[in-house]
Amino acid sequence: MDKDWSEKNKEIQKFISKEATFKEAVQKLIEFRKELFQQITWIVEGYPEKAFFQMPFAGARGYHSKTLAYSIWHIFRIEDIVAHEMIAEDEQILFGEKYLEKIASPIITTGNELEGNDIAEFSEKLNVQELYLYAKAVKESTDQLILRLQYKDLKRKFDEDTRKKLIDSKCVSTDENAFWLIDYWCGKDVKGLIQMPFSRHWIMHIEAMQRIKNRLCKIARKGADPVAICGLSCNHCFLGEWCGGCRTDYNVCSFATCSEDGICPNVKCCIKKNIDGCYGCTALETCEKGFYVPTNDGANAAKAQSLYIRKYGKKEFLKVQTRLHDKYDFEKTQEILGQDYKEALRILEDN
Repeated sequence: MDKDWSEKNKEIQKFISKEATFKEAVQKLIEFRKELFQQITWIVEGYPEKAFFQMPFAGARGYHSKTLAYSIWHIFRIEDIVAHEMIAEDEQILFGEKYLEKIASPIITTGNELEGNDIAEFSEKLNVQELYLYAKAVKESTDQLILRLQYKDLKRKFDEDTRKKLIDSKCVSTDENAFWLIDYWCGKDVKGLIQMPFSRHWIMHIEAMQRIKNRLCKIARKGADPVAICGLSCNHCFLGEWCGGCRTDYNVCSFATCSEDGICPNVKCCIKKNIDGCYGCTALETCEKGFYVPTNDGANAAKAQSLYIRKYGKKEFLKVQTRLHDKYDFEKTQEILGQDYKEALRILEDN
């Protein structure tokens, strides 16, 4: 488990156990869920549709053996069922807001019964954007439920009527890989449900989603030109595990994700001019498009790298990048190359 997430989760569980710190624990949990959900948002907003039904770890043991779409469905179906069928005893978001039709899911269950290629086939049928909106709606609904809880509510347990209600809802498959969930949930009190479906369960599956998207990016970059169109090195970028680079479909570079159509101005410009990258442009020195916008503190460092490529070629550029990273401890090139592109070019040439 991610060390930072693990520590935050431990603190929340500790605080939620005492009446004096219960309200503080609730606020911490809401903030933590917001932080975790941001990971899902970045994935949904940054990756192509095909990413959501790929299984790069097919056959492996663990949550990462699933798909991105399945992971989102699974997390929020469980939360929707637990929050509404058990705790709030009202209508699930899936049905109340007609998300089942919007998502085009062939099932209403948690998906625990699905295995192997069935997971990929199920995932490919889903409307990912509607799935994301469903997840967001469930999260927000649960947040409100958690905020309404009192400390005394934590000890509330669930009886045979709740168990029968869950079975009758058919939201949990009768398959042995899924049906155990009903007894598991009913064996918890409200506090136990908060500690698992509403927090720890998120962590485990979102970490798995990170592993999936990291592998997909790695696969996408295999054989692709590692030199970005603006002149950065994808091989040395601190976002390498998140981004497949602007020469692949897995491009989540900041200026791509900020652009309405997911294509950064530098890429658009180079396509229009039919050139390989900004280093092939005669207007490079004075360019203020995309990554080179003056308000970007990495603009001149990137420009210097493009100038270096123009002068010495991509092969030498990648070599100097490796030497810089071996010599210094840094994430962003502007930390070493500074804010003056002429001085930055000199530093590159000296290394």
